[in-house]
Amino acid sequence: MKICRIQTFHLRANLSTEFAFSQFRYSTRETALVAIETSGGLTGWGEAYGPAAPAKAAIEHLFAPLIDGRDARDHEDLWHLMFARSVDHGQKGTLLAAISALDIALWDLKAQAAGLPLYRVLGAAETVSIPCYATGFYFSDGEPLEIKFAREAEQYLSQGFRAMKMKVGLGIQRDAALVAAVRAAIGPDVRLMIDANHAYTAVEAIALGRRVEQHDIFWFEEPVSPLDLDGYAEVKRALTIPIAGGECEHTRFGFEPLLRRRLVDFAQPDLCGCGGISEAMKIATLASIYNVHVTPHAWGSSIGQAAALHFYAARPRHPATLTLEDKLIECDRSEHPFRTAIVERPIQFEAGQWNLPQTPGLGIAVNRESLTRFQ
Repeated sequence: MKICRIQTFHLRANLSTEFAFSQFRYSTRETALVAIETSGGLTGWGEAYGPAAPAKAAIEHLFAPLIDGRDARDHEDLWHLMFARSVDHGQKGTLLAAISALDIALWDLKAQAAGLPLYRVLGAAETVSIPCYATGFYFSDGEPLEIKFAREAEQYLSQGFRAMKMKVGLGIQRDAALVAAVRAAIGPDVRLMIDANHAYTAVEAIALGRRVEQHDIFWFEEPVSPLDLDGYAEVKRALTIPIAGGECEHTRFGFEPLLRRRLVDFAQPDLCGCGGISEAMKIATLASIYNVHVTPHAWGSSIGQAAALHFYAARPRHPATLTLEDKLIECDRSEHPFRTAIVERPIQFEAGQWNLPQTPGLGIAVNRESLTRFQ
């Protein structure tokens, strides 16, 4: 299992329709992928969350030379080697995204070598599918958002979703009206979450939360800046709505104060940014101490999507009971060619659930020829 080649790919695709949330407007999608090849003929794939070009450079110039020639099964030792090399230059962000991509690829290789799907290698019982929620209701120009959101809601209901997450961040009054419109469209029995992408101060987030609490909000995601932990504490104390966050956080060290201070009820590490499979499992173990539910952020390609599914199937449950766990994982419905166009068999979605890949490793067969279309 000697590592003999590490390749990186910077992919970019134009979108047919521009969309936005509270922070940014998107007309393209980009991602950085990595392929680790071994002397035994296996190839593992990983993905880096965030800006693709710097992540690709970090892999090629900083981390690949460190691990080239090493045994791919030494993923824990290799993770700490890469983290130690990066810690003087930044414990979060691009360098952790690069480490995440390589770590996911190493776990893909380990599971392939074992002849098992990754979630089984991580210790989970056999799992067929996982319920998911639709992430959508992005902002766009043209027709009024009330009309667009109502149509989206009907579409998600027809696809079997029983939970949906909508974007907010257009101002308290506007957000409150849109939340009321979506709740009216989906009825009282479908879970509804709101996501501000840290658009608000604590005072503003509390004001919005109080306006929409009547609509039975399942969680309020990223109400304030990820840098404002005291703001999270203020929002948490003031609202009855559960709070979610963590997609912008990295490693167990970054998540520790969020969990210890119980600033979130739902922790959301991104497998492609938080440090990969290795670190996400540590974050989940840490969360189990404080009985915080961990459900990963999943906004990437089919590779990131698969990593999130395998992790979610296997991470520790907290707290343990005799009842079935109430699982719910993200299913982003925005346009993203890399979820389908670069793989032989996209992950299957049926009746509001993701079918967990059952072939060895991540269960993703990347079509290298298709990659050239987007490089």
